[in-house]
Amino acid sequence: MAKKKYYVVWVGRDPGIYKSWDECKKQVDAYWGAKFMGFKSKEEAEKALIEGYKNYWGKNKKVKKEISASELQKIGLPITESISVDGAWDTKTGLAEYQGVLTKDKKILFHNGPFEDGTNNIVEFLAIVHALSYCKKHHISVPIYSDSKIAIGWVKKKTQKTNHQQNEKNKPLFELLDRATKWLNENKYPNKLLKWETKAWGENPADFGRK
Repeated sequence: MAKKKYYVVWVGRDPGIYKSWDECKKQVDAYWGAKFMGFKSKEEAEKALIEGYKNYWGKNKKVKKEISASELQKIGLPITESISVDGAWDTKTGLAEYQGVLTKDKKILFHNGPFEDGTNNIVEFLAIVHALSYCKKHHISVPIYSDSKIAIGWVKKKTQKTNHQQNEKNKPLFELLDRATKWLNENKYPNKLLKWETKAWGENPADFGRK
């Protein structure tokens, strides 16, 4: 059974201690300069909240580093009339999946998976191509956000560069990869592919929330 986690939000919409990632995410998602961290026990969380973020923030590699006001200004705000995509890969089970949502309200437009024996890069790539195909089918020309530079690069080059080996378990996933690559080489699209700036805007709206 997984250990219960407590999340401390030092800087967010409503600072305090939250008992689930979903509750914490509501306080920090897309909140500029948010500062938060997970702890294994309530006692640790209460102590951290009192001591303040300076004793914890930046001392864990998984925690986002604060960026300057000038960087925020340069990056600007995300385009709300857009689609955001993201992939999720479980390192323990090898299961992978992806989805696409409306950036402004996180309404799910599509979801595919889970697939056996995948990788994060593969599902990030498939998510973008699926979004492009969805937009073409529905005559939508809005930008598409992904937080994966690698996947965006693959799409722009109209090919995937995974080193992952195909086998019987992941055969359906590789069949999707072939279809996606074929689609890219046979279709044109007006949508801009943009990088979701997590460090400035918080988690990608399509994020699966499994932190």
